Amino acid sequence: MARAMFDYTKAVLSKVSFDTTLFCKELQKALSRLLPYEIEELKIWVDSLVKTNPQLDQCLIYLNP
Repeated sequence: MARAMFDYTKAVLSKVSFDTTLFCKELQKALSRLLPYEIEELKIWVDSLVKTNPQLDQCLIYLNP
C-alpha cells in the first residue's frame, strides 16, 4: 500500500510540474503523507525533475527543513 502512495505521488507531481505553485502545494502534501525512507527517494526524484524543469527549484526549500 505504501509503495502505491509513493508512485501516486510521483504521478501527481509529474502532472502538475507545469505550475510551480501547484507543484509546491502537492509536494507539501506528499511530505506529510509519505514514510521517511520514501521522502528520501522523493528528494532524489524531485532533484532530477528540477533539472528538466528549472522553474521548480523554488520548491526545493520544502525538501530541506
